[in-house]
Amino acid sequence: QVQLVDTGGGSVQAGESLRLSCVASGPKFIRGCMAWFRQAPGKEREGVAAIYIPHGYTNYADSVKGRFTISQDDVKTTLYLQMNTLKPEDTAMYYCARGADSGGFCRLWTDDYIHWGQGTQVTVSS
Repeated sequence: QVQLVDTGGGSVQAGESLRLSCVASGPKFIRGCMAWFRQAPGKEREGVAAIYIPHGYTNYADSVKGRFTISQDDVKTTLYLQMNTLKPEDTAMYYCARGADSGGFCRLWTDDYIHWGQGTQVTVSS
């Protein structure tokens, strides 16, 4: 059974950085999409960044391009989201997700993802 555990959230000031981690357990994930999504109160869940395993092709939402970086460790059991120059509008619950094999390009659509972490809260104050 696949289990994803998100950690690393916290409260920071605008301009600071955080790194989120997502540890996966269960059957080894050889090929497919992994992504980070976020959901602010009263808003729909939105895709932030995705990466195609094992090749490392990435896809970012326009709102985070140049500030956020998605990556995985060499063992491919931990997914990261490095968030720099955080803004108050980045405040949300962040979730990691695992999807099926897309063939190379990972979309940021919630329907493409099957397994989800429990979420970790990120709060950015001005």
